[in-house]
Amino acid sequence: QVQLVESGGGSVQPGGSLRLSCVASGRNSAINAMGWYRQAPGKQRELVAVILSGGRTNYGDSVKGRFTISRDNAKDTVYLQMNSLKPEDTAVYYCHLSDGIPRSYWGQGTRVSVSS
Repeated sequence: QVQLVESGGGSVQPGGSLRLSCVASGRNSAINAMGWYRQAPGKQRELVAVILSGGRTNYGDSVKGRFTISRDNAKDTVYLQMNSLKPEDTAVYYCHLSDGIPRSYWGQGTRVSVSS
């Protein structure tokens, strides 16, 4: 059973930066993609960024140019560098993994709060 453990959330002022990490363990098949989604109170979960097995990335429109997703294949870890944070980035951020079966896995979420 795949487990995803996120870390790096917290509180920051507008304009600040945070780096999220997500470590995958327990997988027994290849990873198709790893990524980050977020859900703000009263809103639907939305794509933040995803990185495919070949390295191609895709970002949600609201974070393009501010967030960067990267992956360490040797460590089965995905990172999300978040710069120029805005109050509207406040949400619970969830790590996601899809494997080659395909199956889909979610982390427990890490909270990001951006306020002055």
